[in-house]
Parts: sequence; C-alpha cells; structure tokens
Amino acid sequence: MNSLFGSSFGVFVGLTGVLIGFAAALTGQAFADTWRPRWQVMLSAFGLALVARFLDFSLFGGRLLSLPAFLAAWAWLAAVGLTAWQINLAHNMVRQYPWLYERAGVFGWRRRDGTADIAGTPGQH
Repeated sequence: MNSLFGSSFGVFVGLTGVLIGFAAALTGQAFADTWRPRWQVMLSAFGLALVARFLDFSLFGGRLLSLPAFLAAWAWLAAVGLTAWQINLAHNMVRQYPWLYERAGVFGWRRRDGTADIAGTPGQH
C-alpha cells in the first residue's frame, strides 16, 4: 500500500483526500464562478497534487518522487474539482439565466422550452 500512496493510506486519505480535496472543491467552484474552462481545473489539480506530495514528504516522511502516488492524488483532486465545477456551473446557468434554463438534475440544465438538454459549457445549443 505504501508504494501506491507514497506513505500510509491514512495519511493519503487525511491529507490528500480531505484537506487538499477541500481546496480542490473550492478551486472548482471559483473557476465555475468566473466562467473558466474545465481544463484549467485539471491544471490546478496538477498543482495541488504537487503540493500534496510535498506535504506528505515534508510532514509525514513519505516518498517525494512517487509517480503512482502523484497520479492517484491528481486523479482524486481532478475528480473533486471537476465535480464541484460542474455542479456550480449548472447552478450559475440557472441562477443567471432563469428565463432560459431550468435545472436538470444536480449536474446539468435544460432549456425552459424543452427543445434540447444542455449540460457542460455555456453556449452549447
């Protein structure tokens, strides 16, 4: 297990999963609020994964240069960030354009006239 996560599973869950995962969720929300594309969320998750690896190394004695641990952290942080981005983007579309769109589940929206379902980036008709 240490070879996959760079240190113990508990440290990975506590540090990367919870603490830095919270930062990834806030980052995804902020990027959706400023109408930034999802690739920027992936790029910020890359940076947060680097931070996670450094904190694991410096605070808990984990391996700094562990590719599997870095990829696991990046995948988790990207998933959290992109989920928060999509939820917040759907909320913003419905809140900002209530005459055009209504909610279609947690992650999406649709046109009020029912012609086409829309989920993803604004301007997609």
